[in-house]
Amino acid sequence: MVDCGEGTQIQIRRSKLHFSKIQAVFISHLHGDHCFGLLGMISTFGMTGRTNPLHIYAPSMFEEYFNESVNLFCNNLDYEVVFHPIQTNKNKIVYEDRSLTIETIPLSHRIQCCGFLFREKPLAPHIKRDLIDFYKIPISQINNIKAGASWTTDEGEVIPNEKLTFPAEKPRSYAYCSDTRYMPNLHEMISGVTVLYHESTYANDSKERAKLYYHSTSQEAAKVAKDAKVRKLLLGHYSSRYPTEEILLDEAKSIFPNSYLTNEGMIIKVSNDD
Repeated sequence: MVDCGEGTQIQIRRSKLHFSKIQAVFISHLHGDHCFGLLGMISTFGMTGRTNPLHIYAPSMFEEYFNESVNLFCNNLDYEVVFHPIQTNKNKIVYEDRSLTIETIPLSHRIQCCGFLFREKPLAPHIKRDLIDFYKIPISQINNIKAGASWTTDEGEVIPNEKLTFPAEKPRSYAYCSDTRYMPNLHEMISGVTVLYHESTYANDSKERAKLYYHSTSQEAAKVAKDAKVRKLLLGHYSSRYPTEEILLDEAKSIFPNSYLTNEGMIIKVSNDD
């Protein structure tokens, strides 16, 4: 989960997602609409019989207050809550497993704030099973071939690796850029990502207001997407001054056509085929 504002538990229930599926929460910054739902959710998890640890990745300045709050309001949990302090001003990998890395994206907001970049790790190439059988290659050699090895037959013929395999799907990536001013160099950190979420609080007629309050216009979000050569841009964090967000979408599309408005409950496909 990325950010945890008020109403998070309601949205989880509406999505039919079981609470136990949430293993980690990444908090971009300490404004209420991004973190006020966290303690209540932790408490609810305790009442639903959770036993697996919950990992919280959040700005380091939050650690002392967070630990005190958990001790005060959630002191009888049957599961462990593990806090991982992050430095919001550094681009750094903060989580890694066999299939995924997550790194911080320093942003420019009124307080310490960062985004998060989720990257799938490259998969091994796929084996051409018919050729493996044809050349009578032992099962014990499959992993070597996936790792790039060629095969030499008993007659001395070298079968190149590219003949025995075909490439795996291109790894996907998702960049979440929370509240931030327009950053001219942001595209360098998120270059080529599959899907970019970038806040788009204002329309272009409020460009100076966006700068003053450390937010972005939808056109600025679109410029980041264009410069980064992403596949898809998701807009969000709209100002309530707009009765409809279509003006934000239209202005973004004028710069980056593959732009979309986000809304509660939407499911977005992260795909390199779009």
